[in-house]
Amino acid sequence: MKRKLLNIFTVSAIITTIGFLMDGDVKEPSMTMRFTEFFAMMTILFLAISVIYLPINSLTKKLQRVRQ
Repeated sequence: MKRKLLNIFTVSAIITTIGFLMDGDVKEPSMTMRFTEFFAMMTILFLAISVIYLPINSLTKKLQRVRQ
């Protein structure tokens, strides 16, 4: 489980970094606000991916056990 969460965290960090670099908006002058936006977006992506991936993964494992 730790490995899956680490992989999800890595994917969300990569997507957030790419999105942050591609963003064309004017950047806030405050570094605190930049970090807040970055970590908030990464948290949102982490939670969204986790909510979708983990139940589907669990369901597929249960269905594979039933078939055997």
